[in-house]
Amino acid sequence: MRHGEIPTLASFRSTTPSASSRGDRAPGRPEGPGRPADLGAGAVAPGPSTVDPRVEDEPGIREECGVFGVWAPGEEVSRLCYFGLYALQHRGQESAGIATTDGASIRVYKDLGLVSQVFDDPVLTNLAGHMAVAHVRYATTGATTWENAQPMLGPVAGSTLALTHNGNLTNTRELMEAVHAASGEDLTGELGRGSSTDTAVIAALMNLVSTAGAPAGWDHAADRAEAWPGLLPAPDGAPAGDANGGPAPDVASAARLVLPMLRGAYSLVFMDEHTLYAARDPHGVRPLVLGRLDAGWVVASETAALDIVGARFVREIEPGELIEIDGGGVRSTRFAAARRAGCVFEYVYLARPDTRIAGRSIITARNTMGAILAREHAVDADLVIATPESGTPAAIGYAQASGIPYAQGLVKNAYVGRTFIQPTQTLRQLGIRLKLNPVREVIEGKRLVVVDDSIVRGNTQRALVRMLREAGAAEVHIRISSPPVLWPCFYGIDFATRDELIATSMSVDAIRDSIGADSLGYLSVDGMIEASGQPGNELCLACFTGSYPITPPREGVIASAASADQGREAIEPRPAVPSAPRYISPDLITMPDLATGSTRATAPKRRTAPQPQTVRVPDGARPGAPAGPTTDPAPAAPEEGHPQ
Repeated sequence: MRHGEIPTLASFRSTTPSASSRGDRAPGRPEGPGRPADLGAGAVAPGPSTVDPRVEDEPGIREECGVFGVWAPGEEVSRLCYFGLYALQHRGQESAGIATTDGASIRVYKDLGLVSQVFDDPVLTNLAGHMAVAHVRYATTGATTWENAQPMLGPVAGSTLALTHNGNLTNTRELMEAVHAASGEDLTGELGRGSSTDTAVIAALMNLVSTAGAPAGWDHAADRAEAWPGLLPAPDGAPAGDANGGPAPDVASAARLVLPMLRGAYSLVFMDEHTLYAARDPHGVRPLVLGRLDAGWVVASETAALDIVGARFVREIEPGELIEIDGGGVRSTRFAAARRAGCVFEYVYLARPDTRIAGRSIITARNTMGAILAREHAVDADLVIATPESGTPAAIGYAQASGIPYAQGLVKNAYVGRTFIQPTQTLRQLGIRLKLNPVREVIEGKRLVVVDDSIVRGNTQRALVRMLREAGAAEVHIRISSPPVLWPCFYGIDFATRDELIATSMSVDAIRDSIGADSLGYLSVDGMIEASGQPGNELCLACFTGSYPITPPREGVIASAASADQGREAIEPRPAVPSAPRYISPDLITMPDLATGSTRATAPKRRTAPQPQTVRVPDGARPGAPAGPTTDPAPAAPEEGHPQ
């Protein structure tokens, strides 16, 4: 379970739905309880690594999500979303979804699997409309369920909300407590259908403030102080966050009330039947950009997604900004002051090489990381090779700066990264050889510099070094284009827990000996900052330094060990003896029976044939062309028969 997911509700059952009915195209998932949640990532004292050295092919570092939205009357917006999600597939490979609207209804289709496995031409044709939001998602084992796929749906201010989210909230528990205090067990929207994500909590909060106003008892003064530090009272036009202000009359008003309540990293793209919205957290941890089509607008996680649909880059969505897009154009509201802390790992690994973030080309940043790495860790060698594909730009930069020739010494099998055919034990023992194969003719007898982006557990590098030596390499010098990963991420990257991070329990020399390399060199923190092209105080460096720009979740001991107020320039000391993580048994997690109001455990219904879901505006509401807010109809709930 990820920190952004609801860890303690007695209203969800942690099970995985049965295989999708898209039998020949979408992946299956076995039923049964998920892996026990690790709520204490980062909450264990440094000690011996728990990594099993026999496992060669360890899980990679994974970004949680990619978001995409388009407002384009006259265009086939579902197909624009499809290709936009293709460009963002690297940000999430567990599920994909698209929601569209024609101004009168919202239709959504989502399922587990890759973009190409979830959608086909008939499905995209069915998703008609002038506006759409779309999403790709990553999830840890036990959280890969259909209920957690996005977009999320829910009623808000007489409209229907379709919501997508990239990032991770750090106060999900407190937000869920506020929802329960106001609603009890009468959960609406995706929470009532079994979702266990922070995205579903955001949708529930939007509905809550549109029907009952801001939650009573919530510390709105603290929200204002957090949103506008040093600027109290807040600037004119800032959201009041007044618990006595009454229900929010429309989706935009609800968003302006809810957004200051959120803590953590969030890039949101959402819509009702008439307006497309996008919002970015005050620190701008995750990227979010605005693009222009000839006849519309696009918002996306990365500029590469704009390129693939023919949109021109306009600008980034600013940290603390909410934008609204409809027939009247683009409107901007600031709900918090910007305090930039963009994720530096976007530059190291997460973003596509052809993306630009904060004006910096990612491939240029990675080339520069390699060049600085060559300056910091020079070595006599015959050849520079990369661990493809993530190490390639840095390896090219290392070769150019060092004068050592670059060659392709490893070939990657591009089609083995995601397979739903389980390997036999014999194949499993091959580990990394299923993905990478050395080119003996290139590396035999050579002293190699092998460049990769990071070391997490060390298993992959250990197997790689052994494989290169077996192929005849004379020497193997490992160079890593980022500093040692020492701390977990609470803002949307699927890092290992702290006891699994090899650098927390071993020195660089010990890691070198563990993986069997002749030498090992990491890029310095200063070198990484220089290569990013950003000021160090405008980057989140927490996974390398332990200094978190946003207070981690309250169940994480790091919240008391590395305050959000501490400077980000120095490396903070590790906590001495952290408290043990709280463990919640999957047996205690249930899903409410909405028909009876009971909270007994009920197994999710088995899906048969997923179809696009339609949510209609009630009779009397005005359909038609996209426009600004209309008169408030009654809340539009999803139709019965929503696939479970």
